[in-house]
Amino acid sequence: MDLSLEKQLKQMALRIRISTLTAFGSLGFGHIGGSLSIVDTLAVLYGDVMRIRPEEPDWPERDKFVCSKGHAGPAVYATLALRGFFPASELSTLNQPGTNLPSHCDRNKTPGIDMTTGSLGQGASLAAGMALGDKLRGRDSRIFLMLGDGEINEGQVWEAAMFAAARNLDNLTVFVDQNGKQLDGYTVDVLDTGDIAAKFEAFGFETQRVEGNEVAQVYEAVVKAAARCGKPHAIILHTTKGAGVPEVEQTVANHNMNFVPGQVDGWLEELQRQLDAMGGGKQ
Repeated sequence: MDLSLEKQLKQMALRIRISTLTAFGSLGFGHIGGSLSIVDTLAVLYGDVMRIRPEEPDWPERDKFVCSKGHAGPAVYATLALRGFFPASELSTLNQPGTNLPSHCDRNKTPGIDMTTGSLGQGASLAAGMALGDKLRGRDSRIFLMLGDGEINEGQVWEAAMFAAARNLDNLTVFVDQNGKQLDGYTVDVLDTGDIAAKFEAFGFETQRVEGNEVAQVYEAVVKAAARCGKPHAIILHTTKGAGVPEVEQTVANHNMNFVPGQVDGWLEELQRQLDAMGGGKQ
């Protein structure tokens, strides 16, 4: 991977974290852990990989992203705002009455959201259907799906996996955010998912394992998955829940957190310091 591109994507990840935390700070609470753990993948996809047109969100030939773990929507909103799908000032309305940025992703409200999600597991079926639809229309676009490692407890995910493999949906790339936690505990304690990569491989996927908070590793995996091999792709992201903010990382119950006044400010100052050190400057 080109070092200048790696630096660009790391800066993008920092900007997404800053914008996400700014939105949470305005609200005072939110699904912070799982939002921060997928930021580096969002930076790779929206910072370089995906073929999109922010000025034309519904462009039919675009690549599409489905955040099946819809509670991570705040990170997706921050990413879309940075790419110009809507003004960054709207981030302060997160989950407020009348907002276009609800707690979970809603394609009818937010420009750039490709699919409404929130009921865990449903995004897998929807993404598979979108991938098939684009193939039938002769489009060379790609579908990217983000699942949580707790979410894959849902049987619907594996029905969709069987379907994707049976229909040879090699335009579908599935990410699993393996941060080791879900709503009410560690995944190994709630319902151990075992070797997730091996499971997807057994279902007929080309699989890879990467450090999901390292943009270079995520980028290389996505590039490799671009090969149309007749199989759907699965990239297992080994991540840290709350990645990028040590205080959040070290909080056990970090799926959804409340914030006291000024708490987020310290986190933002440290992230801005890191961005400045990389030559990123103010947002």
